[in-house]
Amino acid sequence: ERVWQQDYANHTEARNDIADYIVSFYNSQRLHSTLGNLPPNAFEQKSAIKQPIGLYEKT
Repeated sequence: ERVWQQDYANHTEARNDIADYIVSFYNSQRLHSTLGNLPPNAFEQKSAIKQPIGLYEKT
């Protein structure tokens, strides 16, 4: 998704660019369909909120 669009001078430049891409775009802005169309950071924050446990009524 990112690498094929770039022409890196060396391995360090590639590593830095990919790390920056993951931190600044992929995890915070890019929507993921398997996460309910949320970016990973937002999904993790939403998942961290504790939901109250519902009581089960036997009928």
